[in-house]
Amino acid sequence: MLELVPITDGIGTEVRGIDVAGDISDRDFERVYKAWLDTTILLFRGQTMTPAQHIAFTKRFGEIYMYTRSRFGDGEHPEILILSNLKKDGKPVGSAYSGRVWHSDGHFLTDPPVGSMLHARVVPPVGGDTWYANMYAAYDALPESVKNRVENLKVIISRVQSRPYNYPDRPAPTAEERAEWGDVPHPVVRVHEETGRKALMVGGNVPWRIEGMSEEESLPLVTFLQEFAVQPQFTYCHKWQPGDIVLWDNRSAMHRATYYDDVAHTRLMHRTTISGRRSASVAA
Repeated sequence: MLELVPITDGIGTEVRGIDVAGDISDRDFERVYKAWLDTTILLFRGQTMTPAQHIAFTKRFGEIYMYTRSRFGDGEHPEILILSNLKKDGKPVGSAYSGRVWHSDGHFLTDPPVGSMLHARVVPPVGGDTWYANMYAAYDALPESVKNRVENLKVIISRVQSRPYNYPDRPAPTAEERAEWGDVPHPVVRVHEETGRKALMVGGNVPWRIEGMSEEESLPLVTFLQEFAVQPQFTYCHKWQPGDIVLWDNRSAMHRATYYDDVAHTRLMHRTTISGRRSASVAA
């Protein structure tokens, strides 16, 4: 029997009593879908699914969207991004690490993905956790004076500027990347397309600045918002177990990965990413 259990008072729902690789009735799925929209992340424990089943389950939430690191896609199922420190023939089969600062996926895109689903297949005994933050709750808790101040502001996401901040061990952007990675504006306060609720958008590729302000003028406000949004009451640290699935709503949650010993231990995760287009037959 389907059971929806809060993960914390401030974020997330654990979904119990269903097999994601089996038949899920439309009625049960709609309850799960609503919990996703309302609480920003879903957790499914002890699940086993093949890549094909992973893709099929993801498609119930929306179309699959591939926008990054195609070289780390699963060979037969390119919709799946492999996050792993494993190697084959001396070459990485996936991305060993990513996203170790607070961010929203694809924030450097004009139309970022709406969500991501991560399936833990092999996890280290320690480390490799993922933090999540509820941006609905963070916005709701802002003082009214700050809400009024940020209501119509936009931030400028600079993928070029943020490269050394996010990935200090990677080379500087090439001339080709600089030409391709144009700055992108996004609202500080995002209105969720399905719920109509307001959420802070203070992650993405950082550092960023407020449109119409210099970096020096932006810094105090940017720093306040980013620190305010990740207070303990808004956050949850997920310690992965094999078979875990976490689905997060990119429109209302931030997340970040933590370090693990990638020399001593193995980590293998499969990720799919969701666009904003949900199947009409599912939504009906």
